[in-house]
Amino acid sequence: MLTVAELGEYIESRLNQSAFRLEQLDRYDVDSDGDDFARYLRGEPAPNPERKQRWLERLRKEREAGIFRHRVHVLRTPLTPYLRYECEWGHAANAVVEDIRILDLAEQTAPDGLTDHDFWLIDDRHAIRMHYDEGGRYLGAEPVDDTELPRYQQARDAAVTASEPFAPWWSRHPEEWQAHHLV
Repeated sequence: MLTVAELGEYIESRLNQSAFRLEQLDRYDVDSDGDDFARYLRGEPAPNPERKQRWLERLRKEREAGIFRHRVHVLRTPLTPYLRYECEWGHAANAVVEDIRILDLAEQTAPDGLTDHDFWLIDDRHAIRMHYDEGGRYLGAEPVDDTELPRYQQARDAAVTASEPFAPWWSRHPEEWQAHHLV
């Protein structure tokens, strides 16, 4: 199993053209969020700008270098508080430099071929299965054997085909925006 640091190194050493991420959890308990999730729950207006700008700058540089980042988040409305935070403070800003798509299982059924777990697909050649505990805490990641690669390519294709771009999906769901959940 790869640690967070090892996963980053694994991806960086293989990333030349594209990085695809399939996300399926209702919550990710990750250190990279910093205190932003707590700030979101308190009703603060924006993520920590220093943390967020570093990440957006990295995505911009990758895009300028010709690297295509894309993801599909499989979820179900109504959203959990964490998913509202991720959409509003994460996906909304990232979608400017990353192709983010949503597959809302309250609006349609899951497509055939979708995996039952999160994964990365790097340069369409390296699949990495992600492992989390029930609370969304990262447990590790494992590179997938090359014989399993077609399964992950098909899962990516099915998810992309069945999903829709984040911006139009988010605009159709104002009931999920932070302003609607503040007391």
